[in-house]
Amino acid sequence: MRRELFTADHEAFRQLVREFVAKEVVPHYTEWEHAGRLPRELFDKLGSLGVLGMSIPEEYGGAGLHDYRYNVVLQEEAARALVTLGTLRTQLDVVLPYFLAYADEDQRERWFPGLAAGRLLTAVAMTEPGTGSDLAGIRTTAVRDGDAYVLNGAKTFITGGLLADLVIVVARTSTDPDDRRAGLTLLVVEDGMPGFARGRVLDKMGIKVQDTVELSFDEVRVPVANRLGEEGAAFGHLGHNLPQERMTVAVGSVAQARAALETTLAYVKERRVFGTPVASFQNTKFELAAVAAEIEAAQTMLDRAVRELVDGELSGADAAKVKLFCTEMQARAVDRCLQLFGGYGYILEYPIARLYADARITRIYAGTSEVMKVIIAKSLGL
Repeated sequence: MRRELFTADHEAFRQLVREFVAKEVVPHYTEWEHAGRLPRELFDKLGSLGVLGMSIPEEYGGAGLHDYRYNVVLQEEAARALVTLGTLRTQLDVVLPYFLAYADEDQRERWFPGLAAGRLLTAVAMTEPGTGSDLAGIRTTAVRDGDAYVLNGAKTFITGGLLADLVIVVARTSTDPDDRRAGLTLLVVEDGMPGFARGRVLDKMGIKVQDTVELSFDEVRVPVANRLGEEGAAFGHLGHNLPQERMTVAVGSVAQARAALETTLAYVKERRVFGTPVASFQNTKFELAAVAAEIEAAQTMLDRAVRELVDGELSGADAAKVKLFCTEMQARAVDRCLQLFGGYGYILEYPIARLYADARITRIYAGTSEVMKVIIAKSLGL
């Protein structure tokens, strides 16, 4: 099906990204997977290429392009090459929007040039050992003491936390027993602040190349000048970017499902069983036809939502619908594709095995499928 989402500029950017991924990522990807992280050098190169500063204002070294479609292209080209750049995606799609929306002029001057150049890497620390999707249950505290906040607490499942120079921490600055959502504040913790420690790197089932760590804060003095937005307003600040965060997961889900289909098509045409190509069996044809139809349905839904996001019209409920549909579709599609590989689908040297393992998280992070259903149900008046 013909897509009408992108312009000639987006397609030119696609070609640039495709060449970069083929030259700078694919040859080293297995090594990075074993290391459990993307190297800082990759971000330096992406900064030089202009990728990291696409949405940062020109006066700070960026391109000043507020167009999420460039982020979509980046994800699609990574998936096409059978690689995942999750830490990069988190920086561009999840963390950077908070800086763009809430950083004051002093903060922009301090941080934006480094963000655009790839010298400053970021993470956002929301989830705690005892809280997942329930952000209102955050227990990390920040107590005002003169010109600083004294931060105490722990965070887990933090993508990019291992190398991050700037970590946006969600902390409770006041307690209102009648409103658990009140009193949350965003504070930017900088690498090297006394009391800030990185814990173990979590050994995940999938997305091995994306470092995911535990962080702890013991009497960390965070200057008031490092507060993002208003004190006590973090719940609203977090909600502001949730539609894009969920769209980001959906974009990856559809792109990776398409990659699974393509690699499976190539495999079944070459693999022979009982003396004939696997592609010749009716079951193979029916399974892949069904997968192709589901991917196109999800792509159409997704492209419409991306356009609405770019136009500032995407609602939280609609973003939840897209994430729910696309991630559940990805799970079905990748599972059906892996089945056609037989025993080889269980072997990690085959990309389908990695696509299968990587897919499992998409129904969990940025809000579980169950949370998406709750959001959608509320929009229906239920």
